[in-house]
Amino acid sequence: MLPVGALLRCAPRRGARQTGRVIGSTRGSSAPVGYRFPREVIAVAVRWYLRYGLSYRDVEELLAERGIEVDHVTVYRWVQTFTPAFIDAARPARHATGNRWFVDETYVKVAGRWTYLYRAVDQFGQVIDVLVSSRRDAAAAREFFVRALRCGSSPIEVTSDRAAVYPRIVEEIEAPARHVTELLVRARRAPAGRSAPGR
Repeated sequence: MLPVGALLRCAPRRGARQTGRVIGSTRGSSAPVGYRFPREVIAVAVRWYLRYGLSYRDVEELLAERGIEVDHVTVYRWVQTFTPAFIDAARPARHATGNRWFVDETYVKVAGRWTYLYRAVDQFGQVIDVLVSSRRDAAAAREFFVRALRCGSSPIEVTSDRAAVYPRIVEEIEAPARHVTELLVRARRAPAGRSAPGR
């Protein structure tokens, strides 16, 4: 069995130093309470699964190549347990939220029931917040906007579909923001009677 240091030398280098800090422990590189393997081994296995889209059996095989015998079910349990810690550790590295929001809702089936999915995306394509609601009304839209405002800076412009509830909610919650119901994208045309250059 390889020592933990040898495992980390075999691991991908980018971000490897921060990987060990994600899973808390009372002592240096000891195993978290209730776990047999050191936190670095658990962190590397979870990071490989999340970052590279490997299956649990692939992670099991990679660890076995490095002398660490772990069952794929154990890797599954590690991923289920420690993924929230990785998400919390990555949150500060996200880009700052943009000031132009695109808000949309759609009807999706979740666990056999039709529900509404509210989503806000900024001008850079970064998802600001998502809310699943059984209703499509002012209360659900208000709850969505309040949650989205906690995730970042206030928008100067909110673009949405023509739902009648959005102008009232945007004015009520975020008064300085301008509400736009559609984006007008027009192709540049040559003035009437003239041909476009190069024709």
